[in-house]
Amino acid sequence: MKRTAFILPFVLFCFVSLLFVNGCAKKTVLKEAAVSKEATAAAESKADKTALKDGADAKGREAASKAKAAKESAKNLYEMADIHFEYDKYSLKPEDREILKNHAEWLNKNQKVKIMIEGHCDERGTAEYNLALGERRALEAKNYIVKLGVVEKRVSTVSYGKERPLDPGHNETAWAKNRRDRFVLP
Repeated sequence: MKRTAFILPFVLFCFVSLLFVNGCAKKTVLKEAAVSKEATAAAESKADKTALKDGADAKGREAASKAKAAKESAKNLYEMADIHFEYDKYSLKPEDREILKNHAEWLNKNQKVKIMIEGHCDERGTAEYNLALGERRALEAKNYIVKLGVVEKRVSTVSYGKERPLDPGHNETAWAKNRRDRFVLP
């Protein structure tokens, strides 16, 4: 009787354990299958989106590449000459106005191109004074080409004062080269 009393609870325990383990295994398999189906669906959806995006990106990259090539080609076709100023002045000389007219004409034909005008000075004077003079020189050129029809948003200015000399010499010839506006196509 003692043996039966011991065996019966043991058999019952094993039976319940098997049901529990077997029941849990089925749920796990079902969950794994559901997760696997969801993962597969998500991966397919992501692949479809990526394919669409890659197609759109490829078109966008191609268009950007063509625009960049056109801009580079435009830059290479036209050399933007510097204009020069008299000592301690920012008014435009007649020959510089002609150069600016050519720049404005080219910019009006190439509407997507932006330009930066750099104002420079010679080494004489304080750094602060030359920065202000360089700014006035750059703004004078900007205002002139804007009057000739170039959209103001396309033209930016910066002053380097005496910080970036074209000619490092310390004579009138070098100083004359350094008193300039430089036109940069960014």
